Amino acid sequence: MHSDEIRSIVDRLAALVSEHYVFPDVGRGIADRLTKAAGEGQYDGLTDPERLSAQVTADLQVGNQDKHLRLKFHRGEVPDETDPVEEEHYWATRARLDAGGMARVERLPGNIGLLEIRPILYDPSHAGAALTAAMSLLSATDALVLDLRGCLGGSPDQVAFVCSHLFDGEPVHLNDLVTPATGVVRQFWTFHVAGPRFGGTKPIWVLTSASTFSGGEELTYDLQQLGRAKIVGERTGGGAHPRQGFKLHPHLEATVPLMRAINPVSGTNWEGTGITPDLEVPAADAYDVAYREAIDHVLALPAAPERLAILDEARAQFAG
Repeated sequence: MHSDEIRSIVDRLAALVSEHYVFPDVGRGIADRLTKAAGEGQYDGLTDPERLSAQVTADLQVGNQDKHLRLKFHRGEVPDETDPVEEEHYWATRARLDAGGMARVERLPGNIGLLEIRPILYDPSHAGAALTAAMSLLSATDALVLDLRGCLGGSPDQVAFVCSHLFDGEPVHLNDLVTPATGVVRQFWTFHVAGPRFGGTKPIWVLTSASTFSGGEELTYDLQQLGRAKIVGERTGGGAHPRQGFKLHPHLEATVPLMRAINPVSGTNWEGTGITPDLEVPAADAYDVAYREAIDHVLALPAAPERLAILDEARAQFAG
């Protein structure tokens, strides 16, 4: 890249932040700062897109620490958000290659379900069938370990779809997304799902790490605030402002937060603070800790004849 192209990219980024950022006054201040830096030639020497991405992102986050606000470098070409056909193809292909985010689905010894979702919670239009299949396989387990340690974000609609498998009865209010620029509030509730569901009474352990972010955090936070799951692991990354992507260069994407989350229980969100686990342990130990607690739960269940083999299976996990 040459200096004129760099300045054009930064100026376009500044305009997007000024127009769309979730906190308008802050956005205008950031935009003024970027425009001034670009005009003074502070970025002219950053001809490598990855280096430019790193420096501009650091400058974007000065004073606000909003990890969703970035000039993001992509090794592959960035999809064009103004071309719905291209963007649909990009996300559909990614979801297909990632099995809809259902990275691991397993019935563990002791009839305990394990669902690992990574790298993201893809939209139901691309991953709803994969989630339905995973939850159908796990619906009859006696406890669930939901591993979000590698879940870096994703769709709030998919969060609601996951939660819809984990509650019973009347719809449950999960989260609101507010767009300050328009005043529009979008509510998210659980809804009826076809086929078997895990339900609202059996215990759930959610595993987190410092890398759990954005949509992965929303799923964690919704379940924690509603008292539906026990969170085990590390404090999460702290990104609660859903963002939109804008292509500025074949390998550079502006990601600009447009909305803020408001949880109906807490009245706030996890932006900048992350989510504090109910049981804080290193991420590498979270699975073992949660699985042991799940085994203890299974061993406390009534020893009906048809469950004897399951109880023996559970006891064998930590024998000796």
